[in-house]
Amino acid sequence: MAGRHFLQIPGPTPVPDRLQRAMHRQMEDHRSSAFPAFTRSILSRLPQVVHQTHGEAFVFPATGSAMWEVALVNTVNPGARLLAPRFGQFSHLFIQTARHLGYQVDVLEEPWGEAASPERIEAALAADTAHEIQGVLLVHNETATGVTCDVAAVRAAMDRAGHPALLFVDGVSSIASLDFRFDDWRVDCAITGSQKGFMLPAGLGMLFASPKALARVEACTTPRAYFDLRAMRANNAQGYFPSTPALSLLYGLDEALTMLLEEGMDNVARRHRYLATGVRAAVKAWGLRECAQRPQIASDSLTAVLVPADKDARTVIDLAFRRYDIALGSGLSEVAGKVFRIGHLGDMNALTLAGALAGTEMALADAGFDITLGSGVGAALAQWRVPA
Repeated sequence: MAGRHFLQIPGPTPVPDRLQRAMHRQMEDHRSSAFPAFTRSILSRLPQVVHQTHGEAFVFPATGSAMWEVALVNTVNPGARLLAPRFGQFSHLFIQTARHLGYQVDVLEEPWGEAASPERIEAALAADTAHEIQGVLLVHNETATGVTCDVAAVRAAMDRAGHPALLFVDGVSSIASLDFRFDDWRVDCAITGSQKGFMLPAGLGMLFASPKALARVEACTTPRAYFDLRAMRANNAQGYFPSTPALSLLYGLDEALTMLLEEGMDNVARRHRYLATGVRAAVKAWGLRECAQRPQIASDSLTAVLVPADKDARTVIDLAFRRYDIALGSGLSEVAGKVFRIGHLGDMNALTLAGALAGTEMALADAGFDITLGSGVGAALAQWRVPA
């Protein structure tokens, strides 16, 4: 099909030409005396993306999902107890990973479309007077439902409970897109991947660790091999990696950091918030609702759109792809067929997003939705004509 393909899923996101050019390079010797300067260029700037000034950041040739395992096996002893709210597919998978690794997870069930409850987390930790719970697992931005949690409020709840548990935060669809305050929120381990806000192909997993988390690494007795932070820390200190790094992706990450920091992380978050207002206006103009049950928890990096009970979101997704060359995110697990998802993160501006909304609107009309063509796009444009 002529023209550009609109990749409008919540990740992978479109890779800018600038990053493609950065990755299009010949391989080099990752053990040479020149290589440490490149490693340090990345590791010294990566913490700025999450406003981290204490602790360390790490990069693995892996995915964001793999970083769940990295964070846990390096800081939590075998069979330990953890606490986790479950309110979407990715919080479910975080819990599942922990259980597969042999940890006991106390689950706080929340409706899909709601956020984690700081009050329930506080109550659960306050009841744990023996301090058996070693960590709280929190998904910052639940990609399945388009819901963002208040990490600062969860940390405040942990403080009120007077509990020493570590705070583990999944920032896969938030870091490098939404505001993320590692130091201010006193996060202990934050994880993400390369394929969303960093605008790269999948293949790099990143972990940000606090001094408190790093202090657990040496004493932790959980078996680990490839994901051992002890080896990674020792090699990174010399400017190297313990195993062969994903060089092409690292070239891209180095340039992605330059792009993000040139724009400024506050401006990156502001741009995503600005774009999200237009998408939300479009959904309202179509007469549809978001999966997020309250405006204050609606994500700025993606919007999950509920369809009426007599419609199937998969029809909209298929029509959008086949007729208009636009890829929309599908509903996952409990919301399969009930929602379609519009990603608006990464290399995105109002004009590219307006095109995506136009394709979505035509697919909705083709699927029999009672909408007026131009209504959603017009509502979004009215929002975006006002400067951010």
